[in-house]
Amino acid sequence: MVGERTTRAAPARARKARETRCERCALQARCLPLGLEMEALPSFDAIIEHPHPLKRGQRLMRQNQGFESLFVVRSGSLKQVVEQPGQRDQVTHFYLPGELVGLDGIAESRCYGSVVALESTFVCELPFHRLDDLAEQVPELRGELFRCMSRELCNDQRMMCLLSGRTADQRLASFMLGLSERFRSRGCSPYCFHLSMSRSDIGSYLGLALETVSRVIARFQEQNLVSVEGREVCIEDHAALVALAEEGVGRHSGA
Repeated sequence: MVGERTTRAAPARARKARETRCERCALQARCLPLGLEMEALPSFDAIIEHPHPLKRGQRLMRQNQGFESLFVVRSGSLKQVVEQPGQRDQVTHFYLPGELVGLDGIAESRCYGSVVALESTFVCELPFHRLDDLAEQVPELRGELFRCMSRELCNDQRMMCLLSGRTADQRLASFMLGLSERFRSRGCSPYCFHLSMSRSDIGSYLGLALETVSRVIARFQEQNLVSVEGREVCIEDHAALVALAEEGVGRHSGA
């Protein structure tokens, strides 16, 4: 009987051994290998460096360091900060699980800003020269890379519109709705989520003072648009938040 169980278990262990890390990852359907055929996954998995753990506040990249790899956020979150001599440092991106970090380093072969963990985070490293070689062989991978770059450009354009003539309330409403949609796309609740970034980081990203961010959040709570407990945010009136974010968009952003 023991021998029979051992015989049955052997194929299962063999199948598990053949599984790639990507096949076992819960983010596979929302990550760079999206759309790859199953036979292409082992080749993609082979170029991944072992997931790197990062502690809160630890840097993944330093501004102006040489560009060598892209990274996929496996868990946790990060922010990108651009240091500006004589001025306030500028938060330019927040990265959530499944998102690609480092695309802006490809053109000039250097990291545009420092990337810092907002909490305990794991990232998968993709050495770019190996990724580029594989993309030559796997058209679906190249297509997904182009889509990631396109999304990055679209996000930058939205950010320019967001900062162009919009009120503090509209900026924060748009920011919360953007996070809501990103969490939705990852299979998480779009209405209740954790803000890993500080209010100071949010202010830097939106071009607002810390005090302004705190006042607007308090006003949103008074208006029953959101409820906030520490860094846990729940959107209570999604439609009203959308209406606020879109109010006067044609006048302010040229949309």
